[in-house]
Amino acid sequence: MINTILFDLDGTLLPMDQELFMKAYFQALGQKCISLSLDEKAMISAIWAATKAMMKNDGSMTNETLCWKVIDEQMGGNILERKNLLTAFYEHEFCTIGNHVTPDPRAKQCVTRLKEKGYTLILATTPLFPRVATLERIRWAGLSPDDFSLISTYETFSHTKPNPDYYREVLQKCEKQPQECLLIGNDTVEDMAAAKAGISLFFLTEHLINPQNTDLSDLPHGDFDALCTFVESLPDVK
Repeated sequence: MINTILFDLDGTLLPMDQELFMKAYFQALGQKCISLSLDEKAMISAIWAATKAMMKNDGSMTNETLCWKVIDEQMGGNILERKNLLTAFYEHEFCTIGNHVTPDPRAKQCVTRLKEKGYTLILATTPLFPRVATLERIRWAGLSPDDFSLISTYETFSHTKPNPDYYREVLQKCEKQPQECLLIGNDTVEDMAAAKAGISLFFLTEHLINPQNTDLSDLPHGDFDALCTFVESLPDVK
């Protein structure tokens, strides 16, 4: 019986124009690099290289460790001495990027109802960001980090979507079996990988990302109103 709901964040709980977000993100990050007398273009290139490395992480180290290892290599060493100054970006400047997103009140409605029904809630966002940045994005969605019993961030995870091992890592950390879990997501590549780990799916089509035109007719799916109806249809687990 399903007793645990995994939520994707960007494009699911948090409506987001990815292009606008990334533009604002790297513009703010570039300004931070300039303030630290770092080569802006080189640093952003290093971050992209680190992101690609994390997406291929074999699980031998956390995403955080791998991220900074690659950034340090790309920047010619000594960047680790400025790690704290760079990560402070997510405690300050990053917060302003929330001005570019508008929460959907139905996200909070679904989360509230599932909690009332007794479900364990997991925030299964791909762990490429520090915890402080992920908590901030949760708040942008009009939610609280306390709504979730587990939040995946780069400090504690060693895989990312769409690797099925990321979902197996979630299952291991929350001590759940695949048949107990259902993932609500919006990306048919990143979130479909959960099925390979034995996790059930619901696709939110409001901001659907479907680059391969995957047929969803055999899977639960629909817009936010359909998701609210689906949530109401789930039995209590108390």
